Amino acid sequence: MPTPRRSGRVIVYTGDGKGKTTAALGLALRAVGRGMNVAVLQFLKSPERTYGEQLALERLGVDVRQLGAGFTWTKTPDIHREALKRAWAVAKEYVYSGRYDMIVLDELNNVLAIDRFPVEDIVSVSEVLELIRTRPPSLHLVITGRAARPELMAAADIVTEMKLVKHDYEQGRTAMKGIEF
Repeated sequence: MPTPRRSGRVIVYTGDGKGKTTAALGLALRAVGRGMNVAVLQFLKSPERTYGEQLALERLGVDVRQLGAGFTWTKTPDIHREALKRAWAVAKEYVYSGRYDMIVLDELNNVLAIDRFPVEDIVSVSEVLELIRTRPPSLHLVITGRAARPELMAAADIVTEMKLVKHDYEQGRTAMKGIEF
């Protein structure tokens, strides 16, 4: 039985470098190893595709949900708007359910930064801050994605900004399954 936690943390992974989701999923793996109940809600990844991290975490009993419509919001904004509205509703349901010790809100920062349509009709920064303030006290929230809003970083307990120094694609190499993130 996991040790009760008095104070959950809010952790933000942001920046232009790769590895934000990987870092968050590493925390999820650690939490599962300590007997914690973890959920991963991916705001942009589509349920029509299977991802390596999804398969691995599901094997460990992690509740992984891909709630988006992919990374193509410039081509089909209406589909994305509706998917993201549903994703935000699911996120609130999970946070307030009391069933989880840790919830990863993967790519939520990206949702807050989308400039193709008014993100406020989906979720506002003030709504995310309210979720942080009113979550169950022991719940750890991990929020990922580029361009984290300053207000969100101020509300977090831990903020890590990833910086890309070098990457294979700069040399024209394509992604490799299991390596590229």
